[in-house]
Amino acid sequence: MMDERQIERLVRAAREAAARAYAPYSRFAVGAALLNADGSIQPGCNVENAAYGPTNCAERTALFAAIASGHAPKSFAAIAVIGDTDEPIAPCGTCRQVMFELCPPGMPVIMANRDGRTRLSTVAELLPGAFSLQG
Repeated sequence: MMDERQIERLVRAAREAAARAYAPYSRFAVGAALLNADGSIQPGCNVENAAYGPTNCAERTALFAAIASGHAPKSFAAIAVIGDTDEPIAPCGTCRQVMFELCPPGMPVIMANRDGRTRLSTVAELLPGAFSLQG
């Protein structure tokens, strides 16, 4: 699994990404940090839009940017997400579905809060019975 140093590194990167969020409507900044197989980190932040529907979550921003940068789907090693919440923040349902398709099922998902408390899960644990068009 992941050791404490790896978790702290990803949570720190997610916190830095949250500082770049564009959230003028909700004022709820969320950051994500995706650990690529090569050890590099792809940050992501939420980007809101006045029409709400085009808003993109931090986790999807990180995943889509990593793929656009040439990282292969299912090659990711872990993701951390952080928000200004009392409890460690969990990915929304849409992000869980995207992670299910683009990440290995056993990939660690580190959920953190503003105080740095974390909860660890996996992609498969977060979305049991996930929808798939592939076998």
